[in-house]
Amino acid sequence: MTNPYHKFVSEYARLLNEGTGFPLGNVPHDPRGSLPKEAPRVLMFSPHPDDECIVGALALRLLREMKMNVLNVAVTQGSRKDRQAERLAELCNACDYLGFGLVQTGERGLEKINVTTRGKSPEAWAEAVKVIVGILEQYQPRVIFVPHAKDMNSTHIGTHFLVNDALKQLDPAFCCRVCETEFWMPLTRPNLMIESSVADVTDLVTAFSFHVGEVKRNPCHLRLPAHMQDNVRRGGELMSDQGGAAPDYCFAAMYRFRNWAHGQFEEIHKAGKQISCHDSLEDLFG
Repeated sequence: MTNPYHKFVSEYARLLNEGTGFPLGNVPHDPRGSLPKEAPRVLMFSPHPDDECIVGALALRLLREMKMNVLNVAVTQGSRKDRQAERLAELCNACDYLGFGLVQTGERGLEKINVTTRGKSPEAWAEAVKVIVGILEQYQPRVIFVPHAKDMNSTHIGTHFLVNDALKQLDPAFCCRVCETEFWMPLTRPNLMIESSVADVTDLVTAFSFHVGEVKRNPCHLRLPAHMQDNVRRGGELMSDQGGAAPDYCFAAMYRFRNWAHGQFEEIHKAGKQISCHDSLEDLFG
């Protein structure tokens, strides 16, 4: 008897190998449509160029479904100085493909954004925090995205503390939704699972491919759909009673969703919330 799972698994392997021959970037797309001048702003604080694609599932839905103005904040442009200008160009192309705007933190981005700098170089850290405070004050976002505090990569962790330190310096009247993101280390307490459509995942993978230098080194863009499939497995247990029925999503992203108000975080959904492609985002982000 033929084992049907052999074909199932071998098709995954075949598609992954086939994907290595696909073009990197250089994919035509529709230009970004105009948004109302008063469109609410979303700031994605990305530790590196390409993070906007990896964790951008919800941001893409906010742009497309709620017409929010999504702006990717390039916290750094990578640690290799010889690649920083090139990585910025790749980032511009990726953001343009997705319809995201781009905010730079400096000509070459910020440097040494990690907890070592925070602890041992307070003056340099204060200057970096000042940059983020300025961006938050200028754009007054309704929603921000930032890595969670244990996301393994030193710059991801540094970006978490950088943005948190900046939030604490803002006027207490400032408020926004905060979505903590995950990639290198899963969140231990996610409370929001967002389904993504095939069309959205296709666009995230395609935009990821514009980061040519990075995906030549490590073709992570080809594994993004599998990562988002695994989120469904994990989220199905974490977002509901363990042992319950998993949602019938193909792809999803996980976040820790809270409110920032009166100079501190406020919990919103302790038990967890699932939002399918058919559900409105209005209740959470309207």
